[in-house]
Amino acid sequence: MMIRVSRLSSSSSCGRRCVTEWRGVSGCRRRSMESVFVVGGRDESSPSPASVALQRIRALTSILNPGSSGPTAITVRYSSSSSSQSGDEVITLGDVSLQLKQPENPELVPVRYKGENLPQSILHHLRWIMQKDLLAQDVFLVGPPGPLRRNIAMMYLEMTKKEVEYVSLSRDTTETDLKQRREIVSSSAVHVDQCAVRAAVKGRVLILEGIEKAERNVLPVLNNLLENREMQLDDGRFLMAASGYDKLLQSHSKEELDAWKLVRVHEDFRVIALGLPVPWYQGNPLDPPLRSRFQARNISALPYKDHLELLREVGEGVNPDHISRILSFAMTMVSKETHSLGLPDFPLDNLHAIVKILRAAPSTSLQNLLERLYPFHCMMASEGQTSVRNALKSFELLETEVNASSGNAVMEIRRGPSSSSATVQLQCGHSVAEIQVPTGELNESVAQDSFIRTPYHDHLLSEMMQSHMVKDFCVIGSRGCGKSVLVRQFADLLGYHIETIMLYQDMTARDLLQQRMTTPSGDTVWRLSPLVIAALEGSLAVLDGVHRVNAGTFAVLHRLIHDRELSLFDGSRLLRHDRYDAVRASKGYSDADMTARGLLRIHPSFRIVALSELPVIGSSSSSQQWLSSELLTMFLYHLMRPLSMDEELHVIKKLVPQMTGMKQVMDLAHRLRSSTDASLKSVAASLSTRQLLRIARHLAIYPDTSVYNLVHKACLARFLPRLTQTALEEELESVDVRKNALPSSVDAIDRAVTCEIKDGILRIGSTTIETYNPETKMKIPDVIFYDNPLHMSVMEEMLRDYLLGEHLLLVGNQGVGKNKIIDRFLYLLNRPREYIQLHRDTTVQTLTLQPTVQDGVVVYEDSPLVRAVKQGHILVIDEADKAPTNVTCILKTLVESGEMHLADSRRIVSANSGLKPSPSIIVTHPDFRMFVLANRPGFPFLGNDFFGAMGDIFSCHAIDNPDVESEMSMLRQYGPSVPDGTLRRLVLAFGELRTMADQGMITYPYSTREVVNMVKHLERFPNEGLVSVVNNVFDFDVYNKELRDTVLETLHKHGIPIGADPRNVLLAKEFPLPPLKFAGQWNIVRQGDGKHTKPFSCSVEEKKLTIKGPVFMGIQSFVSDRTEARSQLFTEQEAFWNLPLHETSAIVDVAVTKGRHRQPGRVNGDVIHVATTSPVCLYSVDTRRQHLSCIDLYDVFPGTSARSMAYKPSIRLAPLGFPLDKNVILHEELTNTTLNINWETGELLRLDTGSLLGNAADKISRTFRANQGVFKMESEFSQDPDGPIIFFKQDHNTIDILDMMEGRVHCISLPLKIHSLFMASKHDWLLTEHQTNKKFLLSRSENDPLNFSLQKIQDKNKDGLACLDELELVASQPLPDAYLSAALDQKIKSPNRVLSAHNAYVSIGVGFPDCLSVDIFTADRTAADDLQTFNASNNRRQVKSQIAYLPESGQVARILSTSEVPKDVIPEGLKPRTLSGFLELCDPVNRQIRCIPIPGVSNPNVYNQWYYAGFGASNFGLMMSLMSNDGLVTVDSGGCIRLWETAVYNLSQSLKQWQSLIGQNEQRPIQVTYDKELGKIPDDPKHGRIDPTGAPHVGGNTFAGGSGGINTAGMGGAGGPYRLDGGGNAVFQVADWDKAQVPEEVLHAARELAERAWKERLKQIKMSEFDGELYERYASSVRSQIKSLRIILDSLQAKSKERQWLRHQTYGDLDEAKLIEGLAGEKGIYKRRGEKEPELGSPQQKPKLIKILCDVSGSMYRFNGQDGRLDRQLESVLMVMEAFEGYDQKIKYEVFGHSGEGPSFPFIASEKPPKNNKERLDIVLALHAHAQFCISGDHTLEATKHAVEEIAKEQEVDERFVIVLSDANLERYGIRPKKFAEILTANEDVNGFVIFIGSLGDQAQRIMKQMPSGKAFVCLDTKNLPSILQQIFTSTMLSTF
Repeated sequence: MMIRVSRLSSSSSCGRRCVTEWRGVSGCRRRSMESVFVVGGRDESSPSPASVALQRIRALTSILNPGSSGPTAITVRYSSSSSSQSGDEVITLGDVSLQLKQPENPELVPVRYKGENLPQSILHHLRWIMQKDLLAQDVFLVGPPGPLRRNIAMMYLEMTKKEVEYVSLSRDTTETDLKQRREIVSSSAVHVDQCAVRAAVKGRVLILEGIEKAERNVLPVLNNLLENREMQLDDGRFLMAASGYDKLLQSHSKEELDAWKLVRVHEDFRVIALGLPVPWYQGNPLDPPLRSRFQARNISALPYKDHLELLREVGEGVNPDHISRILSFAMTMVSKETHSLGLPDFPLDNLHAIVKILRAAPSTSLQNLLERLYPFHCMMASEGQTSVRNALKSFELLETEVNASSGNAVMEIRRGPSSSSATVQLQCGHSVAEIQVPTGELNESVAQDSFIRTPYHDHLLSEMMQSHMVKDFCVIGSRGCGKSVLVRQFADLLGYHIETIMLYQDMTARDLLQQRMTTPSGDTVWRLSPLVIAALEGSLAVLDGVHRVNAGTFAVLHRLIHDRELSLFDGSRLLRHDRYDAVRASKGYSDADMTARGLLRIHPSFRIVALSELPVIGSSSSSQQWLSSELLTMFLYHLMRPLSMDEELHVIKKLVPQMTGMKQVMDLAHRLRSSTDASLKSVAASLSTRQLLRIARHLAIYPDTSVYNLVHKACLARFLPRLTQTALEEELESVDVRKNALPSSVDAIDRAVTCEIKDGILRIGSTTIETYNPETKMKIPDVIFYDNPLHMSVMEEMLRDYLLGEHLLLVGNQGVGKNKIIDRFLYLLNRPREYIQLHRDTTVQTLTLQPTVQDGVVVYEDSPLVRAVKQGHILVIDEADKAPTNVTCILKTLVESGEMHLADSRRIVSANSGLKPSPSIIVTHPDFRMFVLANRPGFPFLGNDFFGAMGDIFSCHAIDNPDVESEMSMLRQYGPSVPDGTLRRLVLAFGELRTMADQGMITYPYSTREVVNMVKHLERFPNEGLVSVVNNVFDFDVYNKELRDTVLETLHKHGIPIGADPRNVLLAKEFPLPPLKFAGQWNIVRQGDGKHTKPFSCSVEEKKLTIKGPVFMGIQSFVSDRTEARSQLFTEQEAFWNLPLHETSAIVDVAVTKGRHRQPGRVNGDVIHVATTSPVCLYSVDTRRQHLSCIDLYDVFPGTSARSMAYKPSIRLAPLGFPLDKNVILHEELTNTTLNINWETGELLRLDTGSLLGNAADKISRTFRANQGVFKMESEFSQDPDGPIIFFKQDHNTIDILDMMEGRVHCISLPLKIHSLFMASKHDWLLTEHQTNKKFLLSRSENDPLNFSLQKIQDKNKDGLACLDELELVASQPLPDAYLSAALDQKIKSPNRVLSAHNAYVSIGVGFPDCLSVDIFTADRTAADDLQTFNASNNRRQVKSQIAYLPESGQVARILSTSEVPKDVIPEGLKPRTLSGFLELCDPVNRQIRCIPIPGVSNPNVYNQWYYAGFGASNFGLMMSLMSNDGLVTVDSGGCIRLWETAVYNLSQSLKQWQSLIGQNEQRPIQVTYDKELGKIPDDPKHGRIDPTGAPHVGGNTFAGGSGGINTAGMGGAGGPYRLDGGGNAVFQVADWDKAQVPEEVLHAARELAERAWKERLKQIKMSEFDGELYERYASSVRSQIKSLRIILDSLQAKSKERQWLRHQTYGDLDEAKLIEGLAGEKGIYKRRGEKEPELGSPQQKPKLIKILCDVSGSMYRFNGQDGRLDRQLESVLMVMEAFEGYDQKIKYEVFGHSGEGPSFPFIASEKPPKNNKERLDIVLALHAHAQFCISGDHTLEATKHAVEEIAKEQEVDERFVIVLSDANLERYGIRPKKFAEILTANEDVNGFVIFIGSLGDQAQRIMKQMPSGKAFVCLDTKNLPSILQQIFTSTMLSTF
C-alpha cells in the first residue's frame, strides 16, 4: 500500500493547530489554556453541553452531600488572610490551612500540574504534606514506579506557590551536584551553589527523586542539613538554622555574621524525597540515619473509582465498557495475588494514553493496546504469560492473533506548510480514522525510496503513528530485524530530523544531558547534549540501546518523558511548551528574559523513540532483563518480530534483484529462529535480515561463492561451542547446504589462489580491483608476509566484501595473523591506515577524542578514528574485544548511518547527508572504511563478546591458524634450511595444542606466531637443538605442573624429545647370523615338445575383464591420532596409532601404496591400507596426513556374519600405482570376490574375469565346503604401470593374469596343480607343485607377453634331498654385487635372489633366475646352537610366519611369536605375555640377527582369538607389510599400526637427527657462570622444623616448607623427602646439576620418608594402602580431564572476580572524563581498580545445581567385562567429585542412582559433597556394589522424570542440570527414545542430557539420532566421557557466568 503524503496551505480548514495534551498519571489536568487533539474534525477544547451539565451536577452533589465521596471528604478553599498586611492568601485542605507567600522567583513555581477536580485520594495526600509542612518536617513519598509521586509533590508546590529546586538522583550523582560545584570564571575558580544550598538559603522546596539510585556515600552529606539545618560549604561558608542565626543576630551585626561566613537557612526550606520501596524494587536501601530524618507516606495507585472517572473523562465517547474492562484488567495485574507471582507492575499511570488512542481510533484492538503498555510476550516466561492471558480472558480482552494484528495501515498524511502537526489517515481493521500527530520541519523525503514496504511494516507504522499521537514509544526487536530502518522511514513520513543517541553501559547522566567543557579563555561552560538539542529543536530523538544503559543513569529522563520538564546541571530548566508559554505570558517576559532566567522551551514536536533488543527471559541480571517496572511507565512498547520468510524474501528481492541461491539460506535462518534449542536460537541472531541481505548481495555479484562458507562466516561457526557447531551442521544438512569439496592438493590451492599487481590492477584469486592512489604513502603498512593458500583465500573473501562496500571484522585467536593479513591486504590495495588499539580502560571519549590540557584549557585532539573519517583512510581497530562492548557499540551509528557525536560538540555526518563541512560538521570521506580485529568470543579469552554485540553490522571473517600444509608452506619460507621433518613435528604438535585449547583442556591457545619465532631461531642457529628452542615457548608453563605435563605429553606424541637424554638409545640386541653355507644346487631343466631344446610352452587364453559398477560407498573420516615413539627413547619403532575398529573386528591384511608410485611431481607419503572382517572394512591412512578413512563393505559382504562359525573370511589387498594410485584391489580368498576400490572417493567396482576360477567361485558361494581349496592373489608388482596381478587356486592348474591398465585377463593352463607362486621378477615366477613340493620356473617373454614357458627345477643336495624346505619367500629384486659379496664373504658378481625357507634364517640363490644352474647358500636355523628359544625342545619352526624382503638393505623380516625367539632378546622387566610378538630381522649383508619386541595388544577381544585360532600363518594376530625406504608396518589384532625402521644405515642417520633435535648446548658447561652452588651434598632427609611465623626460608636445611634448600621438605630444593608448600611463598629452584649430585642412598632415604608420610596421611583419613591404590587406579585415567575441568572453572571464577574501575575517587589514576573538574579544583576526579559492588538490587549470585543420574542396574555390572561401561561411569563420577572440589559457592552437585530396585538412590547430597579421597572412594565402591547386587530391571524413565521434577523445585539456584548416565539397553524394557526425550526436555528451566556409556551393537547410535540435537551422546571409550562432560558444562555454563 502506498502512503500519500500531502501538504496543506495555511488557509486550509483542516490545518488546525495540534499540540500534545498533557495528562498527569493521576488524571489531573487543566482544560483551560490547553489544546487537545482534533478527532473527527471537532475541536475537543470546547466542552459539550452534556459534559458541562455533568460537571455542574457533580459539583452540586459534592456541596450538598460532602460525605458522599468517603468518610473524610476534603475540599480545597482559597481565602485572604486577615492577619496579613500584604493580603496573602490562605489555602485550606479540609481542616488544614497554610498561609501562602508570594514567590520571589515565580518562574520556579510549578505550573499546570494542579487540576480543577482532584480525586479525594490525591487530596488526602496533599493534606498530609501540608501538615508536615506546617510542622517543618521533611517528607518521603514512597510508592511504585511512575510519575504519581512527583506529580503530587508538584501539585502541592503549585497550590502553595512554593519555589522548587529539583534534582534527579542517579548513580552518577556526587556531592558536588548537591552542595557546591567549582567553576572557572575569568580564569578564577569560584564556587557555585547547587540545588540543596540554593533551596536552603532561598527557602525553596528541594525535591530529591530517585533516592534509591544514589550511591550510599552521597546522601549522607545532607544529614546535618536535614536534621539541624546546618551544613559546612566548600567555600568556607556555614549554613546555620534560622533560629540559631536569629539569636546571634540579636547580639551581633549582620556584617559580623557575614564576616564569619555564616549564612541563614530559610525557615521555609523543606525537602520532599521521592523513592521506591527497597527491597521490593531494585536499589540501595535507605541509610538508617537518613531514613530517620524523614516522615514517610505511601503513595499507592489511585482507587478504582477515581481512576475510572478520570479515564472516562479522557476517553469521552469511548465505549464505557471498554474502559471498565481495561481498568479492571490493570487493577488485577497490580493486586497482591499478582505480586506473589513475581510479575512486573502494570503501568496504571499510562492507561490514559491508550484511552486517547481509543477515542481517536475506536476500532483498535484492546489487547493490542494493552500489550503496548505491558509487552508480556517478550519479558515473561511461559508461566507468567499464561497468567496474563488468563487475566485477559477473564475480562474478555483476549483476541485471536489474526484479529489483534490485521488490517492496519497508514493511508495518507496531510501536512500544512507552516504547521508542526499533520493529519494522518489510518485504516484500523474495517474502519478509517484520522488523527493529529506532531511532525518535524523537513519538507523532502529522503528515505522512502530505499524502504521496502510489507503489510507487516504498514501495520507496525500505523501502530507507531497512534502511539506517537499520545506518548513516546519504544521499539523492541532482535538484533538486525530492521528497527533502525523502520524508525527512519517513520521519521521520513513525518518530516522529522533524527538525532541518534547511542546508549552504552557506562554512560553517565552528563553524557545524556550536559557535558562540561572549557572555552578558549579557560572558563568552564556546559554544552548541551544531542538529546537536549533535539528537545529544543523539535527533532526525533532516537535512543538506541536502552537495554545497554544502566537503569540508574536512565532514570534522569523520567521527568523529561513523563512531564516534558528537565533540570540541567548548569541550573537551567527545560519546560513543556504550554508551561513555558504560561509563565512567559503571566509575567510578561520576553524569550530573552526567559533564557536569562534559565528557562528553555521544549518544542511541541519533540518526541523520543527508544530502540532496544529483547530482554533475556529468566535472567537474574538487570542488564539482560532490562524491562523493569520503572521502564514500563516510560514508553508505549511495540514488539517488532523478525520478518516471515515470505516477507523477508520480498524485501531481499526488491533490494537485490539479481539474488540467486538464497532459498536454502532463508530456510536455514527461519528453521533456526523457530528452533526450541537455545543454542540454535543464539545462532539465529547471526542470520538477521541485515546479514541475509549481505549474503544475497554477495551471491548476486559472486555466484560461485560457497553458501556453506557464507553461512559459517556470518555465524562465526568456527568459534561456536562444539555442541552448537554440531547442531548447526545438522541444520545445514537438513536444508541441503553442504561443504564444497576442496582441491585435493596444496598445489591445486596454490594455483587457485594467487596474487599479483599488474598495470595498477590487483588480483587476488579471481577477484580484481584497481589499486588506490593516495596523496601520501606514509601510512601504508609494509610488513614481511609470506603468502600461503589459507591466508590468500581469506584475503580474496575480504576483497569481495570490500568491493561490496562492507566494513570488515576479523575474529580469531591471538597470533593467527590477523594483523599481518590486514597489513598485507592494505599494502596490496595501496590504502593508508589509521590504527587504534583498544583496552579495558578505553572509554567513549578516548575512542573518539584525546583530551589534553594546554595553557589551562582542555583541548580535544582528533583520535585516529576522526582522522580516518576526515581523510578517507582505513581505520584499523585492534583488540576490539578488550574494550567494554558498551564503548565499542557507539561504532554502530558510524557504520550504519555514518553519523557520530564527538565530545567537543562536533558531529560526524555521512557523505550523502547533503551537509557541508564546517567547524562543527565533519563529513565522512567516501573512501572511509573500518577494519576491526578481535579475539574469538568465549573461553579461554573471556573477553567481551564484540561479535555478539555488533557482529551483524560487519562482514565477519573467522581467522584460524593455517592448516597443516598452509603452515608448512609458510614456515618453509621463514626457515628454508630447517629440515622438513622438524617443521612437520612443530606444526602437528602445535595444531593439537590449539585443538586442546579450543576444547578447554589447556588455557593458552598456542599460535602460529610462536612457531614462526622458533623456526626463525632454528634458521639462524641451525646447530641449536629443537628441544631448547621449544622451551623458549613452554618455559612459561614450567611452574604449572598439570599444564606442563599435558604439554609435554603432546610434544612427545609428535616426536619432540623434551627431557630426553641423547644417550637414551635402546635398539634390539644383535646376534650373529649363522654363516651362509653351500646347501646344494637347483638345475633348471628345459622340457617340451623338443626335449632338451626348448621349454614347455603353456596355452594362454585372453578374456575381457567384466566390470560391474560403479557403486559409491560411504566414507567415514577419523582423526589419525598418531604418536611418535621416539620422544624419550630411541628405538626401531618410529610411530604408532590405533584404528577405530568395531568391537568384533579382526585384522586380516595390511598393504601399502608407496609414495614413489603415487602421482609424480608431488611430495607423497605412503598410504597404509588395512582390511578387517566382521564387518569387512577397508581403512586407509596417509602417513603424511592427520586423518584416516574407513569404507564399510558390509553391503558387499552381507553374508559373512550369517555363515557357519567355520567360515573365516580371508582378504588380501593389492594397491595399484599411478595413474590408479587411489585404487586398491581387494580379494576375498574363499569366495574369489575381487573388488577395485577407490579409497579416496568410495567408488567400488566388481571385477569378473569370467574364467574357470570365477565359475568355481560361484559354485563355492552357493554351497560352501571346507575342502574346496583357497584362491590366492600375488601382487608383488601391482604398483608398477605394467605390473601383473596374478590369481590362482591351490590344487588347481590355471592362473589368471590381470592387467588393470588394459582391462584384460589372460588365463594360463599348466600341467601341474599349483601349491604356491612366487614372483622373482615381472617375467619369472617360481611355482611349487601341490603335495610333491616340486619347483618350476614359469617365464614370460619380454617381447611377447602371451608367450609363457615352463621349466622344471631339480632341487637336490649332496644327500639327494631338497636344498630348501617349504619356501616362504622369493625376493623380487637381486642383491647388489657388493651386498652379495659381503654376504658370501667372497667377491662375486652374479644374478641372485634372496630366498627363505621354513627352517632357515635366510638363503641366497646365486644365478637365479637367469642361469640354468643355481647355487643355494643357506643359514640354517638348526645350526644356531647358541640361540636358545623358549621352545627349546624343538628349534624347528612349526608355523608359517608373516615375512617380507627389504630390498634396499637385503634383510628378511619375519613376525615371530614370543616362544620362537631367543630368551636373551626379551627386554628386562617385561614378560613374554605382555608382548604381541617379535620382528626377526635376518641381515645376510652384515651377518647378524635382530629381534625387535612388538608391544602387546591394548584391547584384545574374543572374536580376534577365535578368528586367528587355526590360522597357522598368524595365530597371534600380527600383520606386516613393506613400506618405502625399507620401512615396515605392523598391525596387531587390536588395530594398532606401528611403523618400524630397521635398516642399519637408516637407523644411524635417524639417530643423528634425533640427537640433534635434543641438542647439546644446554648440557655443555659454559665458561662463565654465576649460578649459586649448594656448597654441600644432601645427606640425611628430614621433615624439618616448623616456623610458627610463616616467614619464607630460602636455602639452608633447617625449616620445613622452605625453598631452594637441601634435606628438608619444601619446594624447589634437593634431597628433601617430599614437596611441602610453605604458604604460597616464592619458589627458588635448585640447579639441575646440584640435584644430580644427590647420592643414591639419600634419594632412597627420601623416598622412604615420603612413603611413610603418605601412609600417615592415609591413616588420617582412615584409608588403607590398598584403598589408596584402588582410588588411584580409577583417578589416574581421568587425571588430565580433571585438570581441564578445573582450568575452566578457575577461569570462570577469575572472570567473575575481575576488578573494575571505581569512579569519583579521591585518589588513584586521573579520570580523563574529569579533567575540567580537576582544573576547577574538585577532589573526586580519580579512578582506581577495585571489586565493584553489585548493581543496585541485583540478586545474590546463586550456585548452579547439577544432578547426575547414574545407571547402577545389573546390566552395567553384567556387561562391564565386555565394554567397561561401569568403569567408565565410576571414572566420570570420580572426575566430577575431584574437579568440583573447592567450588561450593559456584556449583553444587548431587549423585543419584537407579536400577531394578527403584528410580532414586542418593549417593551424594548437594549439601554434603565428599571432602577427601576416602569419602570419594566410598561413593565409587557403593555405586559398584549396588550394580553388583541389585535385582534386574530398569527405571530409566522414572528416574529421569523424578530427577527433572525434583531439581525444578529448587529455588536458590542459578541453573539446573540433569545428566543421565545410562547404557543403551532400552529396547529390552520397551522404552521408546521419543518418550525418553519428552521427559528429558519436559521443563525448560532444566538442562537435561543423556550419555550412553554402553551399547549392544549400534543401539546407542540409533537412540541418539532420535533424541533432540545436543541432548544425547554416545561414549564407548573411557577417555571420551570426560570430554563430553566438558562440552556440556562449557557450552551451557560459560555464557552464564
